Amino acid sequence: MRRAVCPGSFDPITNGHLDIIARASRLYDTVHVAVMINKSKQGLFTIEERIALIEEVTAELGNVEVEAFHGLLVDFCKQRDIPAIVKGLRAVSDFDYELQMAQMNIGLSGVETLFVPTNPAYSFLSSSLVKEVAQWGGDISHLVPQAVLEALTARLRQQ
Repeated sequence: MRRAVCPGSFDPITNGHLDIIARASRLYDTVHVAVMINKSKQGLFTIEERIALIEEVTAELGNVEVEAFHGLLVDFCKQRDIPAIVKGLRAVSDFDYELQMAQMNIGLSGVETLFVPTNPAYSFLSSSLVKEVAQWGGDISHLVPQAVLEALTARLRQQ
């Protein structure tokens, strides 16, 4: 069985993330979405909320499993016998950082990294940018799935 992981903080998941996950789901039998926990950062959504949103927007893919993880990504992979990491690249600056991570990961554990070029429609997109635009009342409906738009709008109203 071919398995891969798509890691990230997904605070919140965007159409760019979803595009990479969907493309990976066509290449692998199972795609694990690892919602990485960074205890030093306070997210807009809790880990549980992020997982629920990702599960909702990936349900139609049928081969995506979502869970939280804290620690080294290669440990996540080893614990689940996952030989590959799938990462989207938006720009050359992403590649510089991600190449170092890929080289470290293969050196630590033999886990390969597959780089997938981002759909040009999402090349500028990040969770941080989506949150910032939404906080200022900008239209992000074309940048996130509907469920995320609703959750993000509700969360920002609470603040």
